[in-house]
Amino acid sequence: MVGEDLELVITVVVAADDERQARAACAGLLQRVGGRVVRADDCSDEEPGCWSVTVSRTGDERATHNVAGALARAVRTFVRSLGDGFPVPGVACEPPTAWTVLDDPEPLGRLVPGAERLLVEAWAGGDPQRRAVEPEPGTGVDAEPDAGTRLLLRVDVAAGRSAGAEWQARAVASRVARSGKITRVAPHGHLLSVHVDLGSSVNSPSGALLDAVASLGRSGWTPVEWAGASATTRWSASPVPPAGITALELTATPASAFVWTVPD
Repeated sequence: MVGEDLELVITVVVAADDERQARAACAGLLQRVGGRVVRADDCSDEEPGCWSVTVSRTGDERATHNVAGALARAVRTFVRSLGDGFPVPGVACEPPTAWTVLDDPEPLGRLVPGAERLLVEAWAGGDPQRRAVEPEPGTGVDAEPDAGTRLLLRVDVAAGRSAGAEWQARAVASRVARSGKITRVAPHGHLLSVHVDLGSSVNSPSGALLDAVASLGRSGWTPVEWAGASATTRWSASPVPPAGITALELTATPASAFVWTVPD
């Protein structure tokens, strides 16, 4: 990984009636920063009248032995390239990724007409949502929905807006599964709890938890607690940060006992 170019992934949420209009709104951004559009998605179910456009390009930084520092610099360098109207923001970092969210409507509107917000991510080794790799053992990406174990993640985030909490939760979830799906975001005291379905694992509940904990790479997880056939473990930041991720909870349930719930 050391010496590799870092990948920048820029996702714009923009008011648009269709994909053509969303891509056209991002033409000025592409002209300014380069790169190419890798996907465009209708996100009107979550934000009526909006599309998300994702741009990928090689960053100006290379991975070093201090990967976190290189990732953060890549994000800040990109934001500076957008112009004086964008103050250098705080950058959250969870190697192999670092990210920030820009949501000031005035400078965003000058850059991308109709933009609601812009997510800037830097990835070491490439964005796992778009690179072609074989799933790691235990992630269960290709497992049958009714086989093995269902793995769920809750990420507690100190954030003022759900968008910022969701981006941080996605970054954490990507270390375990390539295509985790956010099922809901709910207030949890002064925090926001982001619930992510990580998909199925072919392992037992205890084995699935061990694999997920190893992928997340943090120390201080609680002993596994059992409630019937479901296994749960938790991690909490100490000291608790004023912003960012404060706690994680992993739950593994046999797929045969898993019940889908539809949020209100």
